[in-house]
Amino acid sequence: MRLPFTSIEKAVELVQSGDRVFVHGSAATPLSLVNALLERAPDLKNIEIVSISTYGDIQWKRPGITGSFYLNSLFVSANVREWANSHYGSYVPIFLSEIPKLFRENMLPLQVAIVQVSPPDMHGYVSLGTSVDAALAAVQTAPIVIAQVNPRMPRVFGDGVIHVSRFTALVEESAELPEVDYGSKSDAVSQEIGKHVAGLIEDGATLQLGIGAIPDAVLKQLTHHRRLGIHTEMFSDGVIDLVERGVITNEHKVIKPGKIVTSFLLGTRRLYDFVDNNPFISSKDISWVNDTDIIRRNPKMIAINSAIEIDLTGQICADSIGTYQYSGIGGQMDFMRGAALSPGGKAIIALPSTTKKGISRIVPFLKEGAGVVTTRGHVHYVATEYGVVNLFGKNMEQRARLLISIAHPDHRDTLEKARIERFSR
Repeated sequence: MRLPFTSIEKAVELVQSGDRVFVHGSAATPLSLVNALLERAPDLKNIEIVSISTYGDIQWKRPGITGSFYLNSLFVSANVREWANSHYGSYVPIFLSEIPKLFRENMLPLQVAIVQVSPPDMHGYVSLGTSVDAALAAVQTAPIVIAQVNPRMPRVFGDGVIHVSRFTALVEESAELPEVDYGSKSDAVSQEIGKHVAGLIEDGATLQLGIGAIPDAVLKQLTHHRRLGIHTEMFSDGVIDLVERGVITNEHKVIKPGKIVTSFLLGTRRLYDFVDNNPFISSKDISWVNDTDIIRRNPKMIAINSAIEIDLTGQICADSIGTYQYSGIGGQMDFMRGAALSPGGKAIIALPSTTKKGISRIVPFLKEGAGVVTTRGHVHYVATEYGVVNLFGKNMEQRARLLISIAHPDHRDTLEKARIERFSR
């Protein structure tokens, strides 16, 4: 169908001083529109940018940008991490499942949403493609919605199907989506962790997978499993091989059996082609996908998430390095709790025992200012390359002993000394 396209420059003129602007994230980040908006800095003031994780070269460091634009990040990503930790930005601690509520209940009312979509079908409906997450609520609530229509954006079934009449301005631009190959980031440590975690997964389980090399390593160990399902906030390329092998069938799920349920996608072009017009995929509003009450209804729900550091009592820091905001709460707690409440479910934190610099991730105390994303009351299984322990039902000293047993050998003596100092009476 013929659409009333406009130029990028004309589209961003719809943004006025004082507006709060939502920017679509992950692989759907509309870079051209965002950077064109930033170029308007001399003409604007008091613009608040709201986003989850974004990808690509957002040119916020140019002179004058931060005088007109403020970043209020709901999940900090690498390309704006410095901005979020400056005087010109900040971070909102919030569960991923609750972000749409901020928009829908006018706690963080939006004036403008900038998104990237697939071309329309014969009926005039486009797809939010790789990221439905909180973008759906933004599109539904913002009075002004600007969309980049990109032929490279896959058409993904689920909640993110929107009629073109909802958009205030449409810009046509073909651009490659950002790609991340988590499989290429795998190393011996993540492979060992993958083996340990895979040993906890039974046939017929439903999986939630976080981001990174470890979830991909887990998937590579599941080729002989049967009848697995996926209910996850996001997934990447590692799922495709298991679908093609007949390992992932989704037949034992209670929630949307026969479908992979997700809310956003990030990977390589292979992934984007796999989900395009694929009825096996259902991409849903993040407030539904990450609802603990929904998650817990799938039997044998397995949540696999990571951490920056964990203290000897089981407190998980996953969003900051001390006071420096590194990422965000995201959906970790949504799924950790949902899996723990699922019949036969398992909540798993998987992390390397040390950083790349050899610093222990298992520590006597979290760094000063570190955020506790998952409390010690919510932590069950913890896995490193040295094994798996279950902290559920264990007292403080028992937890310390268990965690020391899976710490890197170079750090066990130091951790043992800290345990004795803290718990010996």
